[in-house]
Amino acid sequence: MSNGVNENPEWVTRGKTIKQLIKELQTFEDQGLEVKISVDGGESSKCISLVGKEHENGEAVCLLINCE
Repeated sequence: MSNGVNENPEWVTRGKTIKQLIKELQTFEDQGLEVKISVDGGESSKCISLVGKEHENGEAVCLLINCE
């Protein structure tokens, strides 16, 4: 039963900036690897079709988009 407290650790929910994401991606030796995204903990994944800008609650965000 949920008591209204977020049960996920902070690293799961705090997100990344573009700068942090680029730094992490640069650690991959093979920069030719395909990038995919998963929204179910890695059970399934989809390719990233587009990278877009969107406003969320009045703030601009970088949005990774799958167009399938």
